Amino acid sequence: MNLLITGGCGHIDSYLAENIHKIKKIKKTFIIDNLKTTQISSLFKSQKKNNLNFYIKDLSIKNSLNQFKKIDYVIHLASMTNAAGSFSKKKDMYTNNLNCMKNIINFCIKRKSKLIHISSTSVYGKQTDIVDETCEKKYLKPQSPYAEIKLIEENMLKKVRKKINYTTFRFGTIAGTSKGMRFHTAVNRFCLDASLNRNINVYKTALNQYRPYLSLSDAFKIFKFSIEKNFFNNDIYNALSENCTVNDILKKIKLFKKDIKIKLVSSPIMNQLSYHVDKSKLNKEGLALNKKIKSDIKDTLNLLKNI
Repeated sequence: MNLLITGGCGHIDSYLAENIHKIKKIKKTFIIDNLKTTQISSLFKSQKKNNLNFYIKDLSIKNSLNQFKKIDYVIHLASMTNAAGSFSKKKDMYTNNLNCMKNIINFCIKRKSKLIHISSTSVYGKQTDIVDETCEKKYLKPQSPYAEIKLIEENMLKKVRKKINYTTFRFGTIAGTSKGMRFHTAVNRFCLDASLNRNINVYKTALNQYRPYLSLSDAFKIFKFSIEKNFFNNDIYNALSENCTVNDILKKIKLFKKDIKIKLVSSPIMNQLSYHVDKSKLNKEGLALNKKIKSDIKDTLNLLKNI
């Protein structure tokens, strides 16, 4: 079986590439990335070990995937990310991400490839109750252009559900280390600031607000489960390891680095985000995501010790 990974040099993607040999069925893997925000070095060693075939491609361009004739599975990770930064790049993000989504849908329909689509729990936005996948569309409250786009992508798939086999996973904020890791997400950024003895800037109203977090190792379990169990039922699933408040994350960092400096700041952008997400639907399918974020924080701080 052949696998195509889009955006293959990023934080999640490079971890996936490093461990792809653990997924049964996959004999050959093709990876594409435009290298605009990533480095091919994140695939070093993984490329030879796991029979990876890398191509520089811009997925937002129509017909950019024409050379791939026999692809059984697609894991779509290519997109402009960073919810906080999406406000200043709204137009570019809408154009790029939605063109990528349109092209990958058309490709999967034409090649009859099964698709793992990655959305985000940020589509829930500000919520007062624990939310699950049954939350009606009118109650979804994306608070950033990035989250708005993810919701549009989900609806694009729903419109062609009779023509394609897919599963959408709403990922929580990623935690954990990889060769392509980034530092705009909360856990990684806080760990980096702590390691450099810089102030950890926390939005005043966000300290006790809930966010769902997903360990990279649990994210990999999703990819492995989907392919090995042929789990493509055209449905949506929340994907998270655990829900934590921002304060919980800071307390976990303090377990390994006592003298962190926290600075409360104001933000008109991201301080409305709070959502406690239910993951029981995926558990009922036989996939339990239980990695403790505490362990990822420890690994990240250990990695950053020598900088």
